[in-house]
Parts: sequence; structure tokens; C-alpha cells
Amino acid sequence: MTRLLSLAHLTAITLPPPDLIHAAADVGFDAVGLRLIRVTDASPGYPLMDDPAMMRATKAALKDTGLKVHDIEFVKIEPDTDVKSLIPFLDAGVELGAREVITAPYDPDLNRLADRLGQLSDLAQERGLNVSFEFFPWTVVPDLTSALALVERAGPEVGILVDSLHFNRSGSTLEQLRAIPRDRLRFAHLCDAPVMPSYTTDDLLFAGRAERLAPGEGDIPLHDFLGALPDDLPLGLEVPMTGLLEAEGPRPVLQRVMEATRKLLGSLL
Repeated sequence: MTRLLSLAHLTAITLPPPDLIHAAADVGFDAVGLRLIRVTDASPGYPLMDDPAMMRATKAALKDTGLKVHDIEFVKIEPDTDVKSLIPFLDAGVELGAREVITAPYDPDLNRLADRLGQLSDLAQERGLNVSFEFFPWTVVPDLTSALALVERAGPEVGILVDSLHFNRSGSTLEQLRAIPRDRLRFAHLCDAPVMPSYTTDDLLFAGRAERLAPGEGDIPLHDFLGALPDDLPLGLEVPMTGLLEAEGPRPVLQRVMEATRKLLGSLL
């Protein structure tokens, strides 16, 4: 069965949205994820909700290429997050035709985190958007079990975004992945990386934000990971390769990611 393949913005984060869309189309992606909110001081975001000219150019690129926006990111839910302040961000997602909003845990108070996640989901649902929650092993919600517990507290519509890198490095299991209710699992992120006996926080952050491998080029058992997911689940290819991107530009990165992904998926048939 054919899966929708979306290019996560982090894979070529230096490209503004219109350029990312054209580059993704050139190598055969079906959709893109767009980072509208900056995550770190060293990595850009593209706030289309505050930039009408860039929004127009982005929509024109979507029309020219026929690509879709699958998701928008990246909402770090922090202790001082004002959920209502995110309404312009959500409205930009609606204007772009996005399906999902990606969120992540940066509030140590799990009760408050779940409450605000639920509030954000309610605002998104009013606009025809879904919210998916991504766990990271260096945060207060480090694995699949704790992520499922949190989204169940947050509300019935909140999904879980499972990234193959974070799944592997969190000690989560395939049995846990298979047990996620289908309505909680609307897409997944795919990449590869070396597998080590243990990781420091710096190791986790470096791989998460800067250097991964294209699917099939590392040690993560991706056949098993994909086998535990629904056959038709959309995949977001999130494969930052900062060294290659800086040395050769985005096109070789995207081509390598797409070719490796097609090879991996073909081997599952």
C-alpha cells in the first residue's frame, strides 16, 4: 500500500517554505511539514502567520507543485505557554491546508502540561486541525508509555507522534507501539541513526536536532518499527544532516533521503 511521504522541515531547515516545497516536489515527496515557530536560537522558524508576503509565496508554491502541507510545528508547551496566543499559528495552518499540529513537552508539571495540551487540541479541533504530541527521551515525557498516559489525560482527540529515533533511544518497545489505539496514531517520523549502548543528553540532542542518517543507513531496526505501524500511516521524513547540507546544499540531502526511503519501503513488499 502506498504511504504518503512528507518532508519534515528540519531535514532542510535553512530553506524558506516556498523553496522547501519546490525542492520536495522535485525529488518526489507528496507533502511537507512546515516549521512556523522557531525551536532553538540556532535553528530558524518561518512565522507565516506574521508574514503575509511569505504566506502568499508559500501558497503559490503549493499550487504550482500540487504538494500539500501535512503538519505545522513546533509548539513547545512550557510553564508560561498562553494557549490562546497560538490562535494565529493555528489559523495559518488552516490557511495552508495542514492536517496536524506538532507539540512537545517542556513543562515539568504534568497536570498543567496535560491541561494545556487539551486546551490546544480543543482550539485546533474547532478549526479542523488535529494535535499530535511528540515525546523526546531528554524531556519530562521521555517514552511511549508516558506519552500515552499524558495524551489520555489531555483528551480524546490528542494523538501521539512517534519518531523512530526517539522511539529507539527511549527504550520503548514494539509491543507498546502496536498497542497504541489507531485513532491516537495519525503519522510517524522516520529516520535512522547509529545505535549505542547508552546516550548522554548531548548525544540525544545532537542526533535529534543536527545529525541523523537516511532510513536504512544506520542501526535502528526500521523494518520492525514500520511493521508495528499501520500499513497506510503517513510518514514524515525528518533527517537533519547538517554537515552534508552545509557542504553540498539541500538537494543532495533530499535526494539521498528519498532514495533511501524508497529502497527501504520497497524491501518491505
